[in-house]
Amino acid sequence: MHLVKVRPPSCTNRPEPTPFRNLPIRQKARQNGSFKGVHPLGLMTSTTVRPPSAPVPSFRKSVARVALFDLPAPTRDLVAECFRQFGIETVVCAHDQAPRLHKEKFEACVLPLGTTSGDIIELARSSASNSRMVIYGLGGTARDALRYSKLCINAVFHEPLDRSAALKLVRSTRGLVMHEYRRYVRVPLMTEVAVTMADNSRMTATSLEISTGGMSLRCTQPPDPGSMVEVTFSLLTLPRVWVRGIVSWKKPKSFGLRFDETDDRRRRLKDWVSTYLET
Repeated sequence: MHLVKVRPPSCTNRPEPTPFRNLPIRQKARQNGSFKGVHPLGLMTSTTVRPPSAPVPSFRKSVARVALFDLPAPTRDLVAECFRQFGIETVVCAHDQAPRLHKEKFEACVLPLGTTSGDIIELARSSASNSRMVIYGLGGTARDALRYSKLCINAVFHEPLDRSAALKLVRSTRGLVMHEYRRYVRVPLMTEVAVTMADNSRMTATSLEISTGGMSLRCTQPPDPGSMVEVTFSLLTLPRVWVRGIVSWKKPKSFGLRFDETDDRRRRLKDWVSTYLET
């Protein structure tokens, strides 16, 4: 038996592949400017190559600004550093620059508590754009703060200024300055509050924080938890308001009050808090 060697068919008669540079698709793409991409073997791909799009313009987010009025240099630097850590810009202002509060928008200001602070606070509260600004006092006594209770100082940096305490204060009020509110926001406000006990005895306290559901107060002899009291106070544009509540907690120099939900008078306070936050 003879074996016959079979040779594969010759490939010499096969047509030469069309060079890639001569593909009609390539030529057409060059003519009309549209090119969907060509596979090295001459196959169309599904990836569409488009000219680069125009860059999207970037907008710088507005920064909250805090005016620092007449602060001593070391204190000013420390306060500015605390705000800067939370992305808040500070602007150094002198007492004679207080009219800027009627011309520029500030989210807050810091000023020493004393006899000369009243005109700055009044300018801020009477300004259309800054009437709800957060006002920080520096130093002073409780009597100094109560002197401006109707104008509602929000918080106080106590002297001698401690860095950790200052950071804690800025952190706790940052949401109010940056207009970032929680569902049940507590507004730091210092105003004089008259407290009437169940036995008709009275005492004077200072508000620390106020919300739609209650408030915290500072006084020398806090009432015991569970005590029923009635408080009365005024807040900026809100005329004097009366509301009942129950003492929810007690500390050596402060206590918390939860408003009575059945007292319809608290609706005025709720509306005021909502307006204060939206302004």
